[in-house]
Amino acid sequence: MNGDGATPEITSLVDLIDRLAEPGDPTPVSMVPATAGWTVLAVLLALVALWLVWRGVRRWRANAYRRAALAELAAAGDDPGAVAAILRRTALAAWPRTRVASLHGGEWLRFLDSTGGDGFTDGPGAVLARTPYRTAGPTPGLGALAARWVRRHRVEEPA
Repeated sequence: MNGDGATPEITSLVDLIDRLAEPGDPTPVSMVPATAGWTVLAVLLALVALWLVWRGVRRWRANAYRRAALAELAAAGDDPGAVAAILRRTALAAWPRTRVASLHGGEWLRFLDSTGGDGFTDGPGAVLARTPYRTAGPTPGLGALAARWVRRHRVEEPA
């Protein structure tokens, strides 16, 4: 330069680096969504999640009688007297008393077949029609058939 002392003479790259100013801290990035659409979506997702949890709890509570019946059937094994009582209590818990309480014999077996699968009228479940009138020994497959009915039966919603 011209030597009047206005700017110091730069002789090397190190001198240039020493003259650099430190950069300032960047502005913090906001974690709040930039648009209202993301907020609405988050609220909707939270509501759907709450609704699913509520439905799951309702379903779990509504099926408490099934869990109790399955535990009793596991203890009863293939004893027709015990299985008949458990199936009757389970049906009374699921359907109105006026629909289930008066069923007996073949009507009861047809009801079990129509609501939860086959095997009562023409299978090991046929012994249930005779159980109230005479004692019977263990019937192979009866406990498994009854447990399958407890798991599968569906209650029609009233129209």
